[in-house]
Amino acid sequence: QVQLVESGGGSVQAGGSLRLSCAVSGVTRSRYCMGWFRQAPGKEREGVAAIDSDGSTSYADSVKGRFTISQDNAKNTLYLQMNSLKPEDTAMYYCAAAVGRVCSGRYSLVKYQYNYWGQGTQVTVSS
Repeated sequence: QVQLVESGGGSVQAGGSLRLSCAVSGVTRSRYCMGWFRQAPGKEREGVAAIDSDGSTSYADSVKGRFTISQDNAKNTLYLQMNSLKPEDTAMYYCAAAVGRVCSGRYSLVKYQYNYWGQGTQVTVSS
């Protein structure tokens, strides 16, 4: 069973940085994608960044140049480094895995392609 556990959220002032972590277990297939999504109150859950099993990354336009997704396969951990944070980045951030699904390229940030989700970690950015 795939399990995803996020950590690293918190409160920060605008311009600050946070690093989110996601402990991953149970992913046994060689082809998969890992992603970070976020959901602000009253808004749809949106894709922020994704990485596939070949190491190709994708980013939402709103975070390009500020956020970096990476994974440490030895530690079974997914990361999201968030720099130059803005108040509009405030949301619950979710780690997700797409296993056995089409998830590369234009599908990489499509939430419906992801079939495993963590519980989320809150990020709050104040102005």
